Amino acid sequence: MSVRIVQFGTSRFLQAHADLFVHEAREAGQDIGPIAVIQASGSADRAGRVAAFGRPEGFPVCIRGLVDGMPSERDVAVRSVDRGLSAIADWQEIKALFAAEAQLVISNMGDSGYRVEPQEATPALLAGSVPASFPGKLTALLHHRWTAGGTPLTVLPCELINRNGEVLAAEIRRLAVASGAPAAFVAWIDTSVIFANTLVDRIVSEPIEPVGAVAEPYALWAIERRPGLELPFSHPSVVLTDDLEPFERLKLHILNLGHTVLAETWSREGRPAGETVREILGDEAVRERLDAVYADEVVPGFATHGRAEEARAYVEVTLDRFRNPFLDHRIADIAQNHGVKVERRIGAFLDWIAGRPGAPATPVLAAILARHKAG
Repeated sequence: MSVRIVQFGTSRFLQAHADLFVHEAREAGQDIGPIAVIQASGSADRAGRVAAFGRPEGFPVCIRGLVDGMPSERDVAVRSVDRGLSAIADWQEIKALFAAEAQLVISNMGDSGYRVEPQEATPALLAGSVPASFPGKLTALLHHRWTAGGTPLTVLPCELINRNGEVLAAEIRRLAVASGAPAAFVAWIDTSVIFANTLVDRIVSEPIEPVGAVAEPYALWAIERRPGLELPFSHPSVVLTDDLEPFERLKLHILNLGHTVLAETWSREGRPAGETVREILGDEAVRERLDAVYADEVVPGFATHGRAEEARAYVEVTLDRFRNPFLDHRIADIAQNHGVKVERRIGAFLDWIAGRPGAPATPVLAAILARHKAG
């Protein structure tokens, strides 16, 4: 029996990430999908996108970038999605689908997607109307599933929230208790619904209207192992791991840190307002400085944790991503909330390697951090 997937979120990221992976797994003969995509927000400006998801010809995902330093382009017609539904307009159909067919839930509702207003955490949550928030909707749908027989379910959230599965599970449980649901329902959530922590990574640079996306070749979906969790399909970009921390460190302290170093250079040197990552690295002096930060400070820092080769390989992939000739990633966008990013990406890296045997000197990174601490 095929694994029915219910996806919350119509984002171009999911189109070029999970939806594409499921399509490729299906093309390889795996019994996974199809996907029903749910527009949770009810936004009228995305109604055309919702309607377009069910087209039998699928939607285009264009992969553009560098692979091993060489340009790579390929186009895929993604046919893993069989319908688009609106939580506002199609709630009864969604409830029936969730109770009878769903086996896997995917979500990408943005950084604030787990926010719940206080007035939602009441018995009215399960009264039958459409809850306002994503956690409210999921709680109500889980309750409906439980009343219909309560078969197990796996939830793979893709929001860029640390320990996203644990955070979402705690919010669902809190809402279930606040709504006055039976204790047996709360116990069922604890024992029969797996909320896995995940890490996703892919730059999806632009949409194709009404549905479709342009994305870079690099992609990762790391899923943390949980008791009872089995990956519903296999794919080269999907990894089941005992620990997400190594993946998080690579992304935060190489990819994100590199972006922040470039943003610091861009700001301090008064470079062009619309300059992109690719363009700033076209300046040989800037490229050499970034190369030196990676070679002399970052990779030796990873070496103090026994991870030099892993870091060196990820640096090479990262530089290909930065030099993507098809991607216009503006440094002005990266520079938003720069001080916070310096603390999280550079400050946290320096804390991670502080006092370690063989810890390298970090003059460039330490100077960036000191400037921002000094205000």
